[in-house]
Formats: sequence, structure tokens, C-alpha cells
Amino acid sequence: MQEVIRGLFRGAKRGVMTSKQGRNFYKGNRTGSMGRHTKHGGYTIDMDKVRTFVVPDLSACEFKPYVSRRSTKFKTDPPTAEHYAAKE
Repeated sequence: MQEVIRGLFRGAKRGVMTSKQGRNFYKGNRTGSMGRHTKHGGYTIDMDKVRTFVVPDLSACEFKPYVSRRSTKFKTDPPTAEHYAAKE
């Protein structure tokens, strides 16, 4: 039991593991592979592994991505219990 506690304290002293620590440790950056290495030192991209994002057609959308700085400011009071009771 003392070995476990000693190991916990020993592990707690170490900070965040980086790619420069540890002999066989490769942290990576969670990107995944998009192809494979060739025997001549090159890299071939496999289009089946490349991430593609499907975006709907937004040409007829009336919404805008940002709010204009010239828009008027307004303030509303937070809803109260009477506000919810009045809806019933």
C-alpha cells in the first residue's frame, strides 16, 4: 500500500508530460494521418482519410454571421416566476 501512495506522490510531482520528456513518448496533436509515407521519403495523401466538411447552401439564408456595431442596444428584464405562470 505504501508503494501505491509513494507512486501517487511521485507522479504528482511531475508536471504535464510533453513530447520532450520520456524516451518512447510521442504526444502528437490529435490530427491523425491523412496518408502514408513512401519508401523514397515522400508522403502520399489518401483522399479517403482527408477530413471534408459538408456545408449546406446558405445563399438564400437571411441570417447574417455577425451583429453590426450600429445596431441599437436594448435591455430586457430577466423572466420572473409570474412571467412563467402567465403563460399557462
